[in-house]
Amino acid sequence: MKYTCIDSFCGAGGLCLGLERAGFDVLLSFDIDPLCIESFKRNGKYFRHPALAADIQDMLGGKLLELCGLKRGELFLLSGGPPCQGFSVQRRGSDIDERNALVLKYGQLIDELYPMYFVMENVSGLGGKRGKSILDELVESVGKLGYYIHVRTLDAQDYGVPQRRRRYIIVGERKDLGEHYEYPAPSAERRTVRDTIGSLPPPPEDGSDHPDIPLHRRDRLSELNLRRLAALKEGQGRDNLPSELLAPCHHRDSSLIGYRKVYGRMAWDEVAPTITAKFDSFTRGQFGHPEQMRSISLREGALLQTFPMDFDFAGNKVDIARQIGNAVPPVLAEAIGRSIIACFERSEASGV
Repeated sequence: MKYTCIDSFCGAGGLCLGLERAGFDVLLSFDIDPLCIESFKRNGKYFRHPALAADIQDMLGGKLLELCGLKRGELFLLSGGPPCQGFSVQRRGSDIDERNALVLKYGQLIDELYPMYFVMENVSGLGGKRGKSILDELVESVGKLGYYIHVRTLDAQDYGVPQRRRRYIIVGERKDLGEHYEYPAPSAERRTVRDTIGSLPPPPEDGSDHPDIPLHRRDRLSELNLRRLAALKEGQGRDNLPSELLAPCHHRDSSLIGYRKVYGRMAWDEVAPTITAKFDSFTRGQFGHPEQMRSISLREGALLQTFPMDFDFAGNKVDIARQIGNAVPPVLAEAIGRSIIACFERSEASGV
């Protein structure tokens, strides 16, 4: 049995990398962002299948089946993580966001391909005020196609990822295969910031890449932010800053306005906070190095997301941080992939 997979909304390849490690034969990856596709092409060591810059709308109407030489129902797994910014609890403003519709487009793709299994990753906000109606609509429509749907929030730190990262993982299994899916059991391994980046040397002071570690470079910080870093110990954030170093908007207690850990340092012997698309900025979260006078580097962020040390990313600093922060951690993706293969094996053993 070949565990074929099509990787939609592929980003820089975190989900794909984990699924390949789990034993999947990825036929095609696609994403609307050409920089993500360039990142795929730079990592031929890990990805040998085609990757295309394309909108999901371009893949409907039978186009994706044609590209992969498949008939409806032949694909083993469809994977994807439709853009989640419209559901993020961090987002402000209107609940109406055109990106929300991409979740339903993913449902249309499931209908056209009719894979044996599908998996969709999204932020925990998908089940909240902004996203619940979209999630309910997806579950209802796909259920009518003939799928058992499993919905659960998983925290990446429970699966060997050195990071707090709660995400919805939605798995569908076609009803003709029986109902056998079980989410992966938590790992006994708990990796910390120290385990992951503690052995890296400091990056050069001049802001250039470390000569032996690409993307390991320090960001330029203002004098005020350097003073803030100097005032903090590992694990501390804005609540630990003296009043004269607080931003004007932070003079109100964090219990009222949130954002307790902005302007923070990571703690060596804990997991990292969620690596977001803007982790390259010390002002955006607890992204200060535990002891050095700097934010974590792009390479350190990628390692905390469990990308390999030699994984390459296309684009400028902001582009790369976005690709890293939006990715599914490959280690979590591998655990999910293995759970889907185990589900199929239970189906085969049952004779259904």
